[in-house]
Amino acid sequence: MTALSPTRLVSRLLPRSLAVAAAGIAMRVRRMAETIRHRREAAALGGFNDRMLADIGLSRGDVIDAFAEPPWRDPTELLVRRSAERRLARRWRPRLLRRVVAAPPIVPEHDCTADHPASRAG
Repeated sequence: MTALSPTRLVSRLLPRSLAVAAAGIAMRVRRMAETIRHRREAAALGGFNDRMLADIGLSRGDVIDAFAEPPWRDPTELLVRRSAERRLARRWRPRLLRRVVAAPPIVPEHDCTADHPASRAG
């Protein structure tokens, strides 16, 4: 059985550790570049009127909220989530309304014409 000396252990683990650290840094840099690009693209939504925003399931408040996030957060995550919430709410609302107890009828169940004076005069 061969024993690993401390220098031999370091020489084996150091390159692997450096590679993991470099991959982590590269992933963060890539994510930050993507966030900056998404912020730039989402900034175009600020120029949309309210009707155009409503067409994609957003409101002016959603855009303001998205850009109120810290600069290192991706604003499109919030915008996508809000749009999806509204889409689901529109899709489920009719089903929920069907479960509501039916309202009583407007017309009474007994015959009103028998009580009406005009029906006796004939």
